[in-house]
Amino acid sequence: MRNPDRPVAAVQLSLETDGLVYRKWGGEQRAKRDDWLVDNDGDVYTVDAEVFAKTYRPVDRSKNPGAYVKTTPIWAVQATEAGSVDTKEGATRYEAGDYIVSNQPDGSDSYAIGKEKFHELYVPAPGDR
Repeated sequence: MRNPDRPVAAVQLSLETDGLVYRKWGGEQRAKRDDWLVDNDGDVYTVDAEVFAKTYRPVDRSKNPGAYVKTTPIWAVQATEAGSVDTKEGATRYEAGDYIVSNQPDGSDSYAIGKEKFHELYVPAPGDR
């Protein structure tokens, strides 16, 4: 699960737009109207609107507007070799030792994250320690 002491800063792309295209994680990424622009300790990326609504909750808005924490569990496996994973925004390349993380127990809604960053941001769920 995401460490609750590590919120992200996020703003929804509530603009009339044909979308946003950018390069990150070794591939072309796409965002659409109402997706979220997230700053995760300086790592900036977009998150699908539906996924964000299901997985993030605001921190006390009166004290920290724009701060959100991921409140849902994740499932992760450490990659044994380099590869890529398709995401809702595009494709993400990873190296052996990085983690392939999913928002669903069946492995869907996946993304990749480096080993060091994974250990900074995530903690075992109660009972998994």
